[in-house]
Amino acid sequence: MSNIASLSERARLIFRQIVESYLETGAPVGSRLLSEVLEPQLSPASIRATMAELEHSGLLYAPHVSAGRLPTQSGLRLFIDGLLQVSELTAAEREIIAPDTQSDLGAEQLLRQAVESLSGLSQCAGLVVSPSTDPIIKHIEFTPISDTQILVILVDEANQVENRVMPKPRDLLPSTLTEVSNYLNARLKGRTLGQLRHEAQAELENLRKELGELTAQIVATGLASWTGRDAQPVSSPTPDALSKSLIVRGEAHLLNNIEAMEDLERVRLLFDDLERKEELISLLSEAEGGEGVRIFIGSETPLFSLSGSSLIISSYRNSESHIVGVLGVIAPTRSNYARLIPLVDHTAHVVTKLLS
Repeated sequence: MSNIASLSERARLIFRQIVESYLETGAPVGSRLLSEVLEPQLSPASIRATMAELEHSGLLYAPHVSAGRLPTQSGLRLFIDGLLQVSELTAAEREIIAPDTQSDLGAEQLLRQAVESLSGLSQCAGLVVSPSTDPIIKHIEFTPISDTQILVILVDEANQVENRVMPKPRDLLPSTLTEVSNYLNARLKGRTLGQLRHEAQAELENLRKELGELTAQIVATGLASWTGRDAQPVSSPTPDALSKSLIVRGEAHLLNNIEAMEDLERVRLLFDDLERKEELISLLSEAEGGEGVRIFIGSETPLFSLSGSSLIISSYRNSESHIVGVLGVIAPTRSNYARLIPLVDHTAHVVTKLLS
């Protein structure tokens, strides 16, 4: 595939015009129309030759014989990454996106309100993965249950109990587990599990000096057991203390501008995709680590490969500047990216500010 730097000025001009016309109308663009738009800069013959080069490079294709050209998925990706100029949001749009900061809304309600505003302004399906619920811990205890296993018992403020099993180091004394339990319980004081884990990791070196290597290992492994990496759950809390929830709003917008039966089939497939919530949460969670707005076009995500939809998302952060979730829109491949990108970006910044 070509890159923007490899395209000549003429090729770039023609390519931009074709993609912008496609995003606006959806219709193939021919050399005659281009010669009228670009006249007197380029002749029809030079336009046809350049279009052939762009097609050979995999950036354009002809939907049928004697038709004009449309951008391929690779061509659309190249345009978005290298030629797209995003627009500025109006003051009215910014005001609509910002939830009512005077009302006493919880984080979940703020997220719902923000994604509803995003969906309404974008006329797309808006979605947000809410942060994992990180409960405030009331009590934690480490108890040996065999020669090779330790039971970790966690009780949160709602009196939900969760048990995990972790490996037991050799030659571990019962007094060491009592020491670990006392150490952690003395530091709870309204902290969440995530905060406790973060602080323990930050103080791991001091912990080794204060309590010894083995005790530090038990603390680190015990807290890490709730990540699912170092221990096995023996009971599931209700509700799941660390589950993420998916909020989707504005699915009806996907029915707008259906012009042909293939459009209706695409939307039907997209509705099927939205029903696969676990896969969608997994996909969005994997994308949390990226900075700024990220765009996935069509088959770039396995989930939307059949429906030919685009996913435009951005992460948002909490008061500690940690990425805690992701929000965005699901849109047709042919969308006004110049407007959708700043809408998603601003919404993510607003949510981050409110959560801070």
